[in-house]
Amino acid sequence: MSPQKLQAGSMLPTISLPKVGGGELQIGGSGGWKMLIVYRGKHCPICRTYLKSLDGLLDQFKVAGTEVAAVSADPKEKAETEAGDEKWRFPVGYDLSVDQMRALGLYISEPRSPQETDRPFPEPALFITNPEGKLQIVDVSNAPFARPELNSVLSGLKFVQDRNYPIRGTLP
Repeated sequence: MSPQKLQAGSMLPTISLPKVGGGELQIGGSGGWKMLIVYRGKHCPICRTYLKSLDGLLDQFKVAGTEVAAVSADPKEKAETEAGDEKWRFPVGYDLSVDQMRALGLYISEPRSPQETDRPFPEPALFITNPEGKLQIVDVSNAPFARPELNSVLSGLKFVQDRNYPIRGTLP
């Protein structure tokens, strides 16, 4: 069954998740440009490489006035271990539930083995919301190796901001 896609121009669902290091990570809502990366979890080396690239571009996203966060379905221990080992500087949320994955329109996979992970997990996604909280950019994948290149996302985001570029893909 395919996920119900989030529509460009709609609001990102508001979700609260526990955050590595304590506190809560709030997803959705208005108040500035925000980028959310959904990653598969600690078991995925492609995710680790992607998030390392994100961390390398974090200062440039900040210059572009964009808050960045990443979330997964990993339990606290896995999320904290990976974020600590990798020294990621962006907030990391964990314990994304299957219902929350569905609310975000994500593809969801079952583990291939207990060695991979112990729970259903989301496939990758990237969401960028504008200051009104509307989805400006939506990219949802069903495979770990199909994701937008982050330098292109950054330059596209700057283009959108500099030219007040409209939300694309809104024709029903």
